[in-house]
Amino acid sequence: MQIEILGCSGGIGGAHRTTAVRVDDDILLDCGTGVGDLDEAALARIRHVFLSHPHMDHVACLPLLVDTLFNQLQDSPLIVHAVPGCLDILRSDIFNWRIWPDFLTLPDRDRPVMRFEPMEPGMSLEVDGRRIEMLPVRHTVPAAGFRIEQGGAAFAYSGDCTTNDELWAALNAHDRLDLLMVECAFGDDEEALARRSGHYCPGLLAADLEKLVHRPRIGVTHFKPGEESRVLEELMARMPDRELHRLRSGDVFRL
Repeated sequence: MQIEILGCSGGIGGAHRTTAVRVDDDILLDCGTGVGDLDEAALARIRHVFLSHPHMDHVACLPLLVDTLFNQLQDSPLIVHAVPGCLDILRSDIFNWRIWPDFLTLPDRDRPVMRFEPMEPGMSLEVDGRRIEMLPVRHTVPAAGFRIEQGGAAFAYSGDCTTNDELWAALNAHDRLDLLMVECAFGDDEEALARRSGHYCPGLLAADLEKLVHRPRIGVTHFKPGEESRVLEELMARMPDRELHRLRSGDVFRL
């Protein structure tokens, strides 16, 4: 299983791309602006998109992806997996004929180029030998994380979230976790803002990682542009015994 970071920033500008993670060549975890760096052949190999939540930095390229691949998708639609509340927001606020065409009904309702498949935390499905489980998280909108396992190796992706017990209990229910991708959007000086906006800061994340029984490599995502070094230093000071990495676009992990 190959995991490639297409985008992992909390903003744009220069080399910054917002969140998108490619698993092998056919699965996306979120669909932020990092997807736009793939060429058309790579885009055409994407068959499933697992969305953590409907905020723009995580779905910005989804409408354009479906539009770009419209002809190819008429034979086999792009499948979008998310919690029902996330899919409802996409229907009402994006694929509504005002912001973007309703690709759930094009070219017609009987054979759309995009299909929504709702999931709930705790549910899992098999995609060509990879077991994908939806994880509970806490954010300001309907949201979820994901755990993917293949051949005994496993990694988890938090999406956007803040302090909670449910995510860590779900991860502890398994006997292995090799790689964890988790967000930390703010420094500790902005803890109040992190809590209000449903994100982590170093203090909150360090406290929550104490709940995790596993000792995975930890890739940190969603730093605000320009704040990466400072927030990473705060994280390392709070967790000197953890294997922490600042994720960047282009990073590749093989499990």
